[in-house]
Amino acid sequence: MWILVVNPGGGSTKVAVFRGRKQVFADNIQHPPAELSRFRHVLDQYRLRMEAVLDSLKRHRFELTRLNAIITRGGPLLPLPSGIYRITSRVVFDIQSGRYQTLHPSLLGPLIGYELAGQLNIPAYFADPESSDEFIDVARVSGLKGIQRRALSHMLSCRTVAEAAARRLKRPRNRCRFVVCHLGTGITIAAHVNGRQVDASNANDEGPFSPQRSGTLPLSAIVRLCFSGRNTAEGILDAVHRRGGLLSLLGTDDIRQVEALADRGVKEADLVWRALVYQIAKEVGAYTVACGGTPDAIIFTGGLAKSTRLIRALKARVRFLCPRIYVFPGEEELPAMAVRLLSLLEGKEKPRDYEQEVAVR
Repeated sequence: MWILVVNPGGGSTKVAVFRGRKQVFADNIQHPPAELSRFRHVLDQYRLRMEAVLDSLKRHRFELTRLNAIITRGGPLLPLPSGIYRITSRVVFDIQSGRYQTLHPSLLGPLIGYELAGQLNIPAYFADPESSDEFIDVARVSGLKGIQRRALSHMLSCRTVAEAAARRLKRPRNRCRFVVCHLGTGITIAAHVNGRQVDASNANDEGPFSPQRSGTLPLSAIVRLCFSGRNTAEGILDAVHRRGGLLSLLGTDDIRQVEALADRGVKEADLVWRALVYQIAKEVGAYTVACGGTPDAIIFTGGLAKSTRLIRALKARVRFLCPRIYVFPGEEELPAMAVRLLSLLEGKEKPRDYEQEVAVR
């Protein structure tokens, strides 16, 4: 089976082709903030992202007609059980109609997959969308009537490394407790208990700031900003979702540049870097409580986990919570999606029905 895997992220489009479980090639196409800032809406990036996929295949001289199936990252859809879903016209319509208030580049994955699959007459799927919801009931309650905490996380990445950590422990995932930290352009800290992500920080609304997102902000100050007359709702959301965090504080979303500035003695860069470590570690403490006690492991993954300096500082901060710390630098999502799709095609995993799940909500 020849499988195309597509994973659009906040600052990159990752593309890979697998033959069975063997990765034939993979590309990580970077999209700097200056390139993406010319697009008013995330969905306007569609053609740019599609061309990135096609250019990758062309560079590797891979013929699209060889493909048997496509799988992509899901995106922040409606709350859905984690799993694998066929990309249908209803999925595409719901994304293009703007039904989902949270727009993230991962929503472009199903659109790309659907168009290519239609041209090739092959199936396309998405896996573990960001809106996968396995929360326990108390995790949804907020302090204001009519507003609930929403399950919105890097579920695909978190589930992938939780399974890898369980294999290291030689235990099934449904007998483990983990605090999982996806450190990317957005950051998710999650509690995994007995195979279920029972709570997680929503990178758009809360938790530590990240390369592009503001994280938790002082609520009163935000309310006043909204009614200052100087901003629109769209402008404020863009500022906190796409131009916040390191990008807002230091003008770059590249942790390597931040560390280089700190090394050169730039005090502001050093302060922001230490604040990032502090906020991530503080959130790990909170989700250790959500696990119900000492977890079997604390797990770090994502692009920021490639920084040995950052990981060393985080380990020093959180080791007293749990002595076992696993690091999976970068992202394991591409091979994980390929393996999941093969499990489905081989009949080991059943697909979920998007229309049926939407109908019951």
